[in-house]
Amino acid sequence: MKGGSLLNMQGFTLLEVMIALAITAGVLLTVITTLNHHLSLVGQDAEETTAVLVGRAKLDDPDFAKVADNKGTFAPDHPNLKWEREVTPDNPIPGINCTRLTVSWNDDKKKLPLVQYSLQNAQQ
Repeated sequence: MKGGSLLNMQGFTLLEVMIALAITAGVLLTVITTLNHHLSLVGQDAEETTAVLVGRAKLDDPDFAKVADNKGTFAPDHPNLKWEREVTPDNPIPGINCTRLTVSWNDDKKKLPLVQYSLQNAQQ
């Protein structure tokens, strides 16, 4: 037999190809979804890190205690970030001020509170 028979032919059936494509599509979908999720986490982490750094810088600024306003922005460097300050004297220990600085962004949908304790006479 020169041409061979149909029983000796090697190859994939249509069903095998369709199963392989379905498995490949499932794997690709999982990889793309996972990548997208983790990229969004990186973006959120960058926003929170920026909020912490600018908030800590504001609290550590010696002139910040003298500012009369209790609300503001971090413009011009970070105009999308806002801050709000609340000072509670004698809480929880007499003679200690509790300064709560809340940094917000994304139209106040996301907020990050920072707390600093200091002596009352240190902020005057």
